[in-house]
Order: sequence, then C-alpha cells, then structure tokens
Amino acid sequence: MWDNGHVAVRGDGRLNHDLLPGEKGPQDECGVFGLWAPGEEVAKLAYFGLYALQHRGQESAGIATSNGEQILVYKDMGLVSQVFDETALGALTGHIAVGHCRYSTTGGNTWENAQPTLGATASGTVALGHNGNLTNTADLVDLVYERYGTQRSGELARGNTTDTAVITALFAGDPEHTLEETAMEVLPRVRGAFSLVFMDETTLYAARDPQGVRPLVLGRLSRGWVVASETPALDIVGASFVREVEPGELIRIDEDGLHSRHFAETKHAGCVFEYVYLARPDTSIRGRSVHAARVEMGKLLAREHAVEADLVIPVPESGTPAAVGYAQESGIPFGQGLTKNSYVGRTFIQPSDTLRQLGIRLKLNPLREVIKGKRLVVVDDSIVRGNTQRALIRMLREAGAKEVHVRISSPPVKWPCFYGIDFASRAELIANGLAADEIASSLGADTLGYISIEAMIEATQQPAKELCAACFTGEYPIELPAEARRGKNLLERDVTLGSPDDGLTSLSVSSGGATALQHP
Repeated sequence: MWDNGHVAVRGDGRLNHDLLPGEKGPQDECGVFGLWAPGEEVAKLAYFGLYALQHRGQESAGIATSNGEQILVYKDMGLVSQVFDETALGALTGHIAVGHCRYSTTGGNTWENAQPTLGATASGTVALGHNGNLTNTADLVDLVYERYGTQRSGELARGNTTDTAVITALFAGDPEHTLEETAMEVLPRVRGAFSLVFMDETTLYAARDPQGVRPLVLGRLSRGWVVASETPALDIVGASFVREVEPGELIRIDEDGLHSRHFAETKHAGCVFEYVYLARPDTSIRGRSVHAARVEMGKLLAREHAVEADLVIPVPESGTPAAVGYAQESGIPFGQGLTKNSYVGRTFIQPSDTLRQLGIRLKLNPLREVIKGKRLVVVDDSIVRGNTQRALIRMLREAGAKEVHVRISSPPVKWPCFYGIDFASRAELIANGLAADEIASSLGADTLGYISIEAMIEATQQPAKELCAACFTGEYPIELPAEARRGKNLLERDVTLGSPDDGLTSLSVSSGGATALQHP
C-alpha cells in the first residue's frame, strides 16, 4: 500500500495487494508470541518468533521481558529487523517474554499504539499483546469508566487508542484478586476476535476468544513453553507443537507448570481467510496444512472453472499454491510467467508520475518469452478493488499474451471484516454490485472465475458451521454493535478521552518498576 507517497511493503515479500500506488488490499492483523523459559535468551527467541510472524503485521514491533521482579518493554515503528538490534535485545533480560508485531485495526498507526501495552495491576504490572479486533470496545470503555472513573490512566492516558489498551485498563483489577482471577472475570465480557499473550512479573498467560477466530498455538521447549499466532514461530525457536490454545481458554504458565481454565464455552468460528491468504503456507490450523488447503482450492477451482489454455501462472507469492493445484487438476502446464524483484525493500522515495503509472513494474515483470502467444490462466488468491489485476492484465497483454483467463481461489469479497482484517470499504469492493462477467470486462480479462464458497470450505477440511466466512457472505458469527460504536478510529473519536500528553515518548509503571522506552 502507498501512503503519502511512501511504499509499505509486506514483510514476507508477498506482492498481490501492494503492487500499485494507492491499492488497498486485505491487510493482516497482528502476530503475538510469548515464552516462559528460564535459562534461555528469551528476548532473542521472541525476536525470531516475531520474525516468523512478520507477515501478520509490519507497522510496529515490540518485546516485553521480565526477570521475576521487573518488566521492560521495548517497541518502535517498523519491521522487526528495523526495531531490534543486539544492543536492544541484550537489555531485555529475564525468563519471560511477550512479543508483538502490529497492523492497526483499532487505533491509528502511531508509536503510542504499538504493543505490548503496559499497565499497572493491583499486585504488579501487566504487559499484553493482542491479535484480532474487538466488537464491543465502546462498551468496555464504559466499563473502564464505571470501575475506575473518567480520569484517564495507564496507556489510555498516554494517547493509546487501541482496543488492547482498554483490555489492559480492565486488567488493573483490585487488591482482592490476582491477575488470573481478574482475567477470568473480564474476558467473558469481551466480544470479538482476540488471541492474547500477556504476563506479569512472574507468570505468562495466553487466552483466545470463544470462537477461536484468530489462530493461537502452544509449544514446548526443553526448558519452557511457547505460545504463538502460528506454528512456524514454534519451528523457528525449536519448540515442538503441543496443541492449539482452545477457544474460550485461559492458560497460565509459571514455575509450577502449565494450568488451563475456560472462561467461556467454545463456539468455533475460525477465519476462513487465514486459509486463503493471511497465514503462512507452512502453518497448520486445526490439523490442516494451509499449503495443502490452498493447493486443494486450486484443484477445485479448476473443476469449477475449466478453460482451454496453454499455461497456468500465479501472481506471486500467495497465488502460487492455488496455481499449482489448478495446473495439476487441469493438466495445463504450470509456469512462472512473472518474475519479481528479489529486493522489494521498503522505499521512501516518492515516485514520479511516470513511475506511478508503471508502479507494478517496480515489483513484477513479465517473462516475455514464456508469455508471448500463450493463452494464460492467471491465478490469484482474491480480488479487492481490482486495480492490481487490471494493471497486471494490461502488462501481460503488452508482453504478448494471446488470452488472459483470471481464476481466483476465494469467492468474491463483498463485506467488511470486524474481526481483525482491514479490507477496503464496502463501496470500494469491486465485487459489490458487479457480476463475474462484468468484473472480467472491467479488468480486461477474457474470462473470470471465482471458487465457490462450498469448494473453498471443503478445501479447509473444516465444518462450514465452525468457520467465519462473513467477508464473503455477510453473515457475522459474533454480534456487531451499532455503527456509531464501532470502527478503526473509535477511540480517536471519543472526545471523553481527551488528548494525550504532549511529547511523551516513555512511560513508567511504579507498582512493578516496569518501563517502556521508545527506540532512540
């Protein structure tokens, strides 16, 4: 996505939705990572865990550690590799860590909103990272005011406008309850999608919403435990997969081992878009390989939308598994018709008008000798506004493609997500109001075929009733509040919160001696 003349490139190099200036694709939510591992360099393990989760959020990153007496949080704007160096990681000592990489879904893209959040509790300090998006944030703000008064404190007083800050405020609790007891009382009141990893000075916690919208897994180290958004983060630190954190479950890990409690009844509604696009292909969700699911989507897509063609090519990178499946099922050869710039780093040079018009070529270029005179099947994971596909098709035709048949491994995206994916607005979604043949004409494609909802769900090997497909169907499994009490900038609009203190770049929480510092 281009913002104010800057290019923000996905951290894992996947290119589908950021090829053009101004294009608004489905942005990921966040990645969370936590570990309890005495004797290990927990900050470095958290760093590599976040590195494996970078695709889930590229706006900011942070790590909190505890040595049993004090919590230190270090966070800043940028990619994990930009925020941390050896010096920063060396200062984060202890045996417990919580890490976070962020894409903003509630609250703007500012340092104050970077995570982990930090807050005082009745008996110490809490540092918290959150993946997902709450639907009753406004109600929770009311609860904060009811319990603690309208005078702001903690993260909210320092200008944090995220739903995560509201949870952190509610975790303050009272002297009669531990953090675990407070969490067991607060979490049943929270609605929406949340995979939480948090800690106090001595204990690591993990919790997942009753629907299990976002993934969260548990792993075992030889000297400790790990929780993470996706299984590759376990792999990178050498942890063995144990199981998923169950929907509605709160896990506590301390020197006495692992303890589990349920704060709500499980009502599975996992996000199907994790299988389509969001998760890494080497992730496993509910026992199903994401890569295998995407290949199967391609095979089913080929059955539903067959066409005579000479070559199947993917839009790099997340279109590749489905393209492989389409080629296998159809018998049409698979080929790499597009090559990408391997050094698609972050650039802050504003392009000229000429370069804007050729923006897609900064990242992709056609292999003319492969494409020329061929009837192409071009496989992509989704279409949002259609600008990227339109420019791509034009480029392929200029390279000599005889025909261009577009195949999409998800159904038409027609509805917004309120559970942690930031799509374009409904008015901008090209599938909202246009039939497939009309979209094909708009894109300049010879034909266009979307996979059916039934086939997409079949590829996940999950029961339809246990998946959320609201962005395709408009059927939301978690009740939504009135429009005035929802939205990404909800807390920015809430004038009762006032203005943050000017010039604040660090904070201290005296109860636990905790500190958060901005990267210099």
